[in-house]
Amino acid sequence: MTTAQSPVLQHRASTQHCAGAGPEPRRSPMPETTQQTAAAPQGVSSALQAITQMAVFAALVAVLGQLIVPIGPVPITLGTLGVVLSGAILGPWRGAGAMVLLNLMAVAGMPVLAQGSGGLGAYAGPTGGFVIAYILVAFFTGLIVQYSWPLRWWRTGLGVVVGSFPAMYSLGLPVMAWNLGITLQEAAMTALVFIPGDIAKGVFAVLVTHTLAKGYPRPFTYARRRGRLRAPQS
Repeated sequence: MTTAQSPVLQHRASTQHCAGAGPEPRRSPMPETTQQTAAAPQGVSSALQAITQMAVFAALVAVLGQLIVPIGPVPITLGTLGVVLSGAILGPWRGAGAMVLLNLMAVAGMPVLAQGSGGLGAYAGPTGGFVIAYILVAFFTGLIVQYSWPLRWWRTGLGVVVGSFPAMYSLGLPVMAWNLGITLQEAAMTALVFIPGDIAKGVFAVLVTHTLAKGYPRPFTYARRRGRLRAPQS
């Protein structure tokens, strides 16, 4: 004859049964290979974006470089405006990369420099140092402007002036002096004619940078990566 279990015994039996079932199995984390596979398209997309941006600004400098005022052995060109913009908008590394690309195209013989020049012969002339200096100008301009976010007019202007003028003339003037057979002081006096135009191009570069940052901030990838992409301030 069976006897009914008391409620206490039934509770104990139920507790033991639940305890014997063990804890709920933990979910296994996503395999590392799956995470890497998911991150791969993002890396490819970022690389393609960087290459595209550098190619666009290299082409911009090449086009602007054809707009010149033929004064003396070194013409005044709007190409330097594109150089400054490449650093201010793309940042130091991508901006400098765009100018490296421009120089590589010039070395390959493509007519991407002022007056449609290209090839190694262009670097043997008085403008050769200035073309190489494009890389430094874009890098230092981008480096200073990068740490000026949120942008202010005076800080952007300071970045353009400090980042472009010393780098451009410290490399361009010695090459010009050597090529023309004149002293460095004479080369500096010759370059005084460029100063007003460089200042005007610098002011325009600041205006373009601020206008673009307000209306279309997408190219400023370096500011987004640092979480600094906010509207420019006065």
